[in-house]
Amino acid sequence: MNDFTDLFVAGSAPAPRRTRQARVVWGARVVTLGGDAPVRVQSMTNTDTVDVIATAIQVKQLAQAGSELVRITVNTPQAAAAVPRIREQLDRMGVDVPLIGDFHYNGHRLLTEFPDCAQALSKYRINPGNVGKGDKKDKQFAQMIEVAARLGKCVRIGVNWGSLDQELLAGLMDANAGRAEPWDARQVMYAALVQSALGSAAYARELGLDPDQIVISCKVSGVQDLVAVYRALASHCDYALHLGLTEAGMGTKGTVASSVALALLLQQGIGDTIRVSLTPQPGEARTQEVIVALEVLQALGLRAFNPSVTACPGCGRTTSTVFQELAKRIDDHLRAMMPGWRERYPGVERLKIAVMGCIVNGPGESKHADIGISLPGTGEVPAAPVFIDGEKAMTLRGEHIAEEFHRLVEDYIERRFGAS
Repeated sequence: MNDFTDLFVAGSAPAPRRTRQARVVWGARVVTLGGDAPVRVQSMTNTDTVDVIATAIQVKQLAQAGSELVRITVNTPQAAAAVPRIREQLDRMGVDVPLIGDFHYNGHRLLTEFPDCAQALSKYRINPGNVGKGDKKDKQFAQMIEVAARLGKCVRIGVNWGSLDQELLAGLMDANAGRAEPWDARQVMYAALVQSALGSAAYARELGLDPDQIVISCKVSGVQDLVAVYRALASHCDYALHLGLTEAGMGTKGTVASSVALALLLQQGIGDTIRVSLTPQPGEARTQEVIVALEVLQALGLRAFNPSVTACPGCGRTTSTVFQELAKRIDDHLRAMMPGWRERYPGVERLKIAVMGCIVNGPGESKHADIGISLPGTGEVPAAPVFIDGEKAMTLRGEHIAEEFHRLVEDYIERRFGAS
């Protein structure tokens, strides 16, 4: 028999890319980006920033869902004036998540004319393609960087192919036309994205911004485009990198595209913060983008945020919907309780629960979980064996199997994690 153990040795995955470590601070809260820090989750509000209460409430919801950084739009004098009031409201609610200001076109004025706004934000997002044209560009970029350097704020230099510096792109296109073997237009665009980001970072350092205060992003909306650009970025700099597929889309399309793009890069050790830019479906909570980001990191084994519930997909053997309803009930309950449980039950986020629908994989999958149940499939004996820590602990019968298993899960959490 062949010995394949060498194919599965620990550490066979790509080593994490070594980056500078940036620090995003608000009060006593410090969120580190890059270096040895875990990959961080970021999100963005879609409220009118001028509406202080609505924005503060949504920031709180995003933070409770697991977002470690929240970006808000700062686009008008009224929005800039609202930022310190939003920060005050969050502080009163006990929400210490750092706020990021998203600036385009007029950020140089807003950061200089509204010093309380500049101070209340923990990080600034600056888009090099939207800081001004011609002679004004360097001056207006410099004004923003000087504020960040003076206040010790972190800056994300965020390039986006939808607002790429057209002067830079045109120059590279002209240079490419003179090549003996010209690149295709897409390769030139990749180069423009990377050059815009790294050139702006170099200029920011000349202006006095510490390199450890710089985060880079180059966002595009195509999966393979994103992979190509970030591979180039990772090979040319050691700044912390923010990943995200811009304008990913709605529903399944946006979720799948974002998940694939992020996973391809994170698996290569590329990426220090992530955002899933989903278009919310009608009535869908903004927090959905945070949930997807958390699930990506947890599926890759990079971080653990919530107990995982392994559930049977169902087939002709499982005409009953009991296992579906039980799996959803437990998953929803665990997510709802996690904000309070993180402190009360340290380590509970690594709990594994199995809710299976028939005898084929039910007992085996339940043994692999911390606690699992194998519900009876079509034609099976109406009994549900429960496995705890790999051993069969009991068999549930009757009309209240779901309620009894739910209580067993609660008891297991208290017994295993409560003592610590």
